[in-house]
Amino acid sequence: MASPLADRLRPEQLSDMVGQTHLLGENMPLRNIVESGTLPNMIFYGPSGTGKTTLARIIAKTTDRTLRKLNGTNASTADIKEIVGELGTLAAPNGILLYLDEIQYFNKKQQQSLLEYIENGAITLIASTTENPYFYVYSAILSRSTVFEFQSVTPEEIAPAVKRAFLFLQAEQQITIDFTDEVCLQIAMCAGGDVRKSLNFAELAVLATKPDENGNKQITPEAVTAITGNNTFRYDRAGDEHYDVISAFQKSMRGSDPDAALHYLARLLEGGDLPSAVRRLMVCACEDVGLAYPQIIPIVKAACDIALAVGLPEAKIPLADAVVLVATSPKSNTAHDAIFAACEDVQKGNYGRIPRCLQNMHYDGADNKNKGQFYQYPHDYPNRWVEQQYMPDALLGKQYYHFGDNRTEQAAKAYWDAVKGNTDK
Repeated sequence: MASPLADRLRPEQLSDMVGQTHLLGENMPLRNIVESGTLPNMIFYGPSGTGKTTLARIIAKTTDRTLRKLNGTNASTADIKEIVGELGTLAAPNGILLYLDEIQYFNKKQQQSLLEYIENGAITLIASTTENPYFYVYSAILSRSTVFEFQSVTPEEIAPAVKRAFLFLQAEQQITIDFTDEVCLQIAMCAGGDVRKSLNFAELAVLATKPDENGNKQITPEAVTAITGNNTFRYDRAGDEHYDVISAFQKSMRGSDPDAALHYLARLLEGGDLPSAVRRLMVCACEDVGLAYPQIIPIVKAACDIALAVGLPEAKIPLADAVVLVATSPKSNTAHDAIFAACEDVQKGNYGRIPRCLQNMHYDGADNKNKGQFYQYPHDYPNRWVEQQYMPDALLGKQYYHFGDNRTEQAAKAYWDAVKGNTDK
């Protein structure tokens, strides 16, 4: 059984790699480290299919180290000990480069078992992860390693790799494969920044294309579309990509960019993540539009209720309405800031006894010489307002809420300035 095309066509030297020019371009840090021949322990962090494993192989070959691979999903401490047992033998004359893929699946004890060997230089560790290493990698490993972030590869960078794949398959199968640069770019765009996926698409396109009478194959845009289908989208509901998308979704609405907000909504919905879209949308309506347009809160809630009731794909429509409304509405976070400031005081114990006039008391003890609650009912006074103490003594003069500069809050401010004689600035 033939190995996947991505393995058969794996680059053997740095110049053959695509993407990661911020790390591997001329005079870039990681390239200089590799070419120096002196390797630190490293952590490669980034999406799958961006060259992490390939680079580890190239580094091992370039530095003449013995490469050993483990995967955090199924490796054990015993596997590490077995590799350590090779040190100083003919199996590893120049030392071992251990490539630990998916290190986030190693527990703390397993990661700690590596410390002794990477500390004394017996083993050089290159760990890779698709998750944020600062959350998933043991701090002692992090402190002894250098983190390099790999980025999704652009379609323009992937397209030459797709072309190389077609030429490789053409030579391997001894047939003529007709393709255009446009087809290569189409496949590259469908790969979602994943070089390995693009090579798989290229191989599938060749396998799925019927040869003509001469045994040759023509790769058409229609064939590529049939192969790629719904496999083009990258979204991991449990990983960093999930949190990046929902963060970008809310920040785009907050930043009043409806087009970007709709783009991230589409990514959430195409990933089937309707609950996250609904939750962030309702939060944004309250947190970021807030009192600038308070009527938006029940409107967005209704749109979200409809979306949850009808489900996908129809849920896209009410959510799109709500997203555009939130993105294009005036913004105010005054209530958000006010409640967080109030909560901070309470959390710090900065509060006092509730004023007597506000307490729910209907009986004064015999020892109380100043009997009576003295609460003044605002509805008994002009404009339904009367000046009295509401804040505890310890917080007199404290102001959490400040009127925003939008029309709605300024109208409320003008009203209360007039009623209170401008005593509440």
